[in-house]
Amino acid sequence: MDEKIINVLYVDDESNNLLAFEANFRRNFNVFVAISSKKAKNILVKEDIHVLITDQRMPDTLGTELLADMVKKYPYQSRILLTGFSDIDAVIDAVNKGRIFKYLTKPWDDNELRMSIEAGYELFMWNNEKIKASEEVKRSEEEINLVLKQKNKPE
Repeated sequence: MDEKIINVLYVDDESNNLLAFEANFRRNFNVFVAISSKKAKNILVKEDIHVLITDQRMPDTLGTELLADMVKKYPYQSRILLTGFSDIDAVIDAVNKGRIFKYLTKPWDDNELRMSIEAGYELFMWNNEKIKASEEVKRSEEEINLVLKQKNKPE
C-alpha cells in the first residue's frame, strides 16, 4: 500500500489514544486525529477522509451517532467503530445506523487495525469505481436516447 495515500481520521476523547494511534500509523497512512466529534466534523469538511475510526463513548456524542451523521454526508467512506466496551447495543447501532465496515475492541492490535484500514480503503475505492461506472452508464444511456430522438424526428 506504499504507493497509495490513505487518509484516516481517528476520533477519541482520550488524548493518549490519539497520540498512540498517530505514532503507530503515521508511517503507513496520512493520519488525522480529533478529540471530539465537533473537531472531527471540521476535519471532514476540509479533508477527503477515506476511513473514519471512532471511539464509542465520548462526552460530546456517541461514536455511533457520529458515524450515522457521516453516512448521510459521506456514504462511501469506510467506518470503523473502535471501543473498549463490549456493548451489543452500540454494535447494533453502528451496523444499522452508522453502516460500519468493522467493529474492533480496545486495546487494538496494530496489525489487525492496519489491515482493517487497508481493507476499508479498498472498499472505499471499490465504491468510488462503482459510482463512476454508474455515471458512465447513465451518460451513455442519455447519449443513446438523444441519438434515437434525432433519428425518429420527422423531417
